[in-house]
Amino acid sequence: MKKNTCKRSIVLFLLAALSFAGKAQFLSETPKTGKGKTVMLDSYFNNEFRKDSTGHNISFHYKWNETDNNGFSLFKSVFNNYGIKTATLYAAPTAANLQGSAIYLIVDPDTEKETVNPNYVNQQDASEVAAWVKAGGVLVLMGNDAGNCDLEHFNILSEKFGIHFNEDVHNKVIGSQIELGTLQVPPIDPIFKTAKKIYLKDISTFKLNPPANASFTDKNLVIMATAKYGKGTVFAVGDPWFYNEYVNGRNLPPDYDNLKACNDLVNWLIKQVPAKVK
Repeated sequence: MKKNTCKRSIVLFLLAALSFAGKAQFLSETPKTGKGKTVMLDSYFNNEFRKDSTGHNISFHYKWNETDNNGFSLFKSVFNNYGIKTATLYAAPTAANLQGSAIYLIVDPDTEKETVNPNYVNQQDASEVAAWVKAGGVLVLMGNDAGNCDLEHFNILSEKFGIHFNEDVHNKVIGSQIELGTLQVPPIDPIFKTAKKIYLKDISTFKLNPPANASFTDKNLVIMATAKYGKGTVFAVGDPWFYNEYVNGRNLPPDYDNLKACNDLVNWLIKQVPAKVK
């Protein structure tokens, strides 16, 4: 029995390694259409800390250099492979500290259970970001399901663009029932050109007003939304989605296209950046 278990473990490891190697080649062949541009990741509204092995506080949860399941290291790799530089903003967004960023990514703003003193989005923050988008910035809003994200204050910002997080939970996955989080991409999709089958679980849906439009729906519910605002663009989804756990090729069956979806979205975001914006 132990010998069979050992053999099975080796086979699974080799399959995972081959899968990751294939994905690495896929990334290495990416055209550098984002060269000279920068994507800024918020670490002010999402400002969680934990102790490292030495007892020091370290920033974690959806961070560029975080390589565990909750990190964005593979998301970073996709951006980098398009030639885009990745940076992190630890302060509240302003016209000054967003200058030079083509894309600004805000993910999973903190609740009180995640951070002792959360930095909630306020009207000043929303006005600063909206002005940046209007001038040509590309904003990515990634929420989470109700109870795991401060959607109440996040809506102060998103509603500037006609996007309201519903504070609900759609595609609820129970245990290992992966099929409950499965979505099929339509044959013709404006963003996802190569992904066909994706995994997106426990998400908040949207209520939209102009200038927002639904870009992806499921069972008459809005799963993803976009908005044109001045010279800029907004993309919103109700989940952090592209964290390592679901793009690393090890935690989903091989027929899921989350890494391709990540690549598709980054490709689309680059195309939304006005020519003069770096």
